[in-house]
Amino acid sequence: QVQLVESGGGLVQPGGFLRLSCAASGSIFVISKMGWYRQAPGKERELVAAITRGGSANYADSVKGRFTISRDNAKNTVYLQMNSLKPEDTAVYYCNADRVTTSVGYLGEVWGQGTLVTVSS
Repeated sequence: QVQLVESGGGLVQPGGFLRLSCAASGSIFVISKMGWYRQAPGKERELVAAITRGGSANYADSVKGRFTISRDNAKNTVYLQMNSLKPEDTAVYYCNADRVTTSVGYLGEVWGQGTLVTVSS
């Protein structure tokens, strides 16, 4: 069984910053891609940023230049540094691990429970 535990969400003023962390636990051999998605009230879940095991990253246009994704393969942890936050960044942020292989075989995709980010004055 693989679990993703997110941390770092909270309330921040516009222009502020937050750093989200997501640690994967379990009998993991490899996680191909890790990423962050978000879902605002009344909207569909959308990709924020994702990063491959080799470090290749992609971002939603709305966060390019403000957010930075990184990962520590040895710790099976992914981070999202969010700067210059805007009210429209308010959402529940979900961690995603894609193409996960464990000691018992290929697991596929795993989601975290989500952490709330609120940008408001």
